[in-house]
Amino acid sequence: MTDDEMLAPQDWSFPVPIAYGPGRLAEIGAQCQALGITKPLVVTDRGSHQLPFIAQLQDHLTQAGLASDLFFDISPNPRDDEIGAGRALFRAGGHDAVIAIGGGSAMDGGKSICLTALNEVDLWAFEFEQPVPEITASEFPKLITIPTTAGTGAETESTAMVTHVAKGMKFCIWHPELKPSLALLDPALTIGLPPHLTAWTGADAMTHAIEAYLVPGFHPLCDGLALEGLALVSKWLPVAVREPDNMAARGGMLMGSCLAGIAFLKGLGLVHAISHMVGAEYNSQHGLTNAIVLPVVLRFNLPGQEAKVRRMADAMGLENSSANAFTAEVERLLDEIEIPRSLSAIDIPADCAQRIAEKAIQDSAAATNPRPATVAEIRALTEAALSQARP
Repeated sequence: MTDDEMLAPQDWSFPVPIAYGPGRLAEIGAQCQALGITKPLVVTDRGSHQLPFIAQLQDHLTQAGLASDLFFDISPNPRDDEIGAGRALFRAGGHDAVIAIGGGSAMDGGKSICLTALNEVDLWAFEFEQPVPEITASEFPKLITIPTTAGTGAETESTAMVTHVAKGMKFCIWHPELKPSLALLDPALTIGLPPHLTAWTGADAMTHAIEAYLVPGFHPLCDGLALEGLALVSKWLPVAVREPDNMAARGGMLMGSCLAGIAFLKGLGLVHAISHMVGAEYNSQHGLTNAIVLPVVLRFNLPGQEAKVRRMADAMGLENSSANAFTAEVERLLDEIEIPRSLSAIDIPADCAQRIAEKAIQDSAAATNPRPATVAEIRALTEAALSQARP
């Protein structure tokens, strides 16, 4: 893929309709009209609601003659009570669609509101491990996703991570009949992302690609997407952090993140299982938490995975394809983009390891980790992530 191709508008239909290219936010009014949307609810997070792209989005909607409201009471780790408030606003405003715009928390918040907006099903009935509620696609409002970070890859599916406040745990919710009607990927929206958030969210995308590829089982579609996503992210992430106005780098990251996000439909692993529970308890930034935990889990998971490590090393352009060399390159890249080396460095207390492990083993991502782990082993991994000092 050339830089010119990454800067040109592209339309794809897999796995959902995708409109890619710089400046395509300006098409949102026409896209809504084509979908029959008349009054969308714009959903974002507290940290994004005053950023320029929100006003731009609503201006484009107004110019197309479409009324909209804004809901932004979404935490970095969305909570079930916040989803309830968004659902109430959707209903009170007579909305017919959700436009989720922002990073992973905005995506998760918008999709969660969509799951519950037009039915009386309890939010937690949509939990991934529960029987799927009998709801048809027509019983969900239209959903448009617009990522403004290149990390979560959450724009093509209904899956969302939400904190169960009473339990102090994060769970995955979804429904197979809820699919985004459009994912609008505009690299220009990521230009203003500060270097540290570019690094944290980009490391999240790299973690998605690696963990998805290591999930056992025959799934060549997801495996191919994971490897291409890893190739794009490992190439463009340092450039995007170093040169924040580089549109080709922003485009490469946005596509790499999207591919990795599709790939993890196959599953994830212990990085996410641990990170989800740390985020639920301490409201840490998800991509940053993933990045810190990743090297520890790689050292646990990679022995015996030599064939897959070779494929990942090839994707990253490495000559040495040993597990140690691959992990060292991941650590070097994390150091280059200034990821802290321990959870303690982001104020996660050292005495949480046992509690986090007991919760993490219940996470759906733990079930697809390539190497089974006990609570004691997950505790040891968490303790290592709390205190690790990389070579």
